[in-house]
Amino acid sequence: MSSGPRIFDRRLLRVRQARARARGPATFLLDRVATELGERLSAVLRRFEVAADLGTPTDAVRRVLAASEKVATIVAVDFNAVRLDGSFPRVAADEEALPLADGSLDLVVSALALQFVNDLPGTLIQIRRALKPDGLLLAALVGGESLTELRAAFAAAESELEGGISPRVAPFSDVRELGSLLQRAGFALPVVDSERLVVRYDSAFALMRDLRGMGATNVQHERRRTPLRRATLKRMAALYAERFADADERVRATFEIVWLSGWVPHESQQKPLKPGSAVQRLANALGTTEIPAGEKPERSN
Repeated sequence: MSSGPRIFDRRLLRVRQARARARGPATFLLDRVATELGERLSAVLRRFEVAADLGTPTDAVRRVLAASEKVATIVAVDFNAVRLDGSFPRVAADEEALPLADGSLDLVVSALALQFVNDLPGTLIQIRRALKPDGLLLAALVGGESLTELRAAFAAAESELEGGISPRVAPFSDVRELGSLLQRAGFALPVVDSERLVVRYDSAFALMRDLRGMGATNVQHERRRTPLRRATLKRMAALYAERFADADERVRATFEIVWLSGWVPHESQQKPLKPGSAVQRLANALGTTEIPAGEKPERSN
């Protein structure tokens, strides 16, 4: 287990995820991501012998992979693997301490799980080591632009009624940070992109019910331990409606999904050309005239 900064209370996260499963989880976001992951993987023109699904809260990704027939063996790697069904091989493990042999996997996928890892650089390095040369990581995380409306409404309500604010929405990573982390972990051909989904609700309370159904309510170590005051909660919902409602009075909630992909280096992969090795001038390809550095183009009258 990492000894670095502890941003998230992972024990509490597991408790809340288990509670969400027992009550009936809200899976619409995860199901969408699983479908998108399958589509992205379908563009990769190869078959993978052994894949690990790392921490995904449901079997949505594994079902998509099984249906695609692009993966021979799919292993579920999850701290709560004992509660998963028997459709796939299982390994009980925390995403921060992976008991995976070096070079044992061809593919690692993960959907909406790695954003709650305290030591994401360390986890990416462990994934990199577990993959074979030319192995692929494909993962989706909740991004830093998620739930900006809820964050703003809570901050305004607490400032107004309690004279200060407390952390209510997790500080997820942004796209630029994640691209750097992939490179630092040793992945080749790293790609990071994001998409924003806007979901509409009858009220802020309906949004919070869905977050509880995802097991994704506040699990920060620095969260306030005292119960949320009812007056603050009501004021938050009112401010949310005032600032983020559409003409039909339904409110908006933004979810940013950040996609990561990277390959373990292999001699067969494309490599950038050396500077000065081009065989054709860019000006010729563009059908224009090359102007030496320091000179200015002539103006036409």
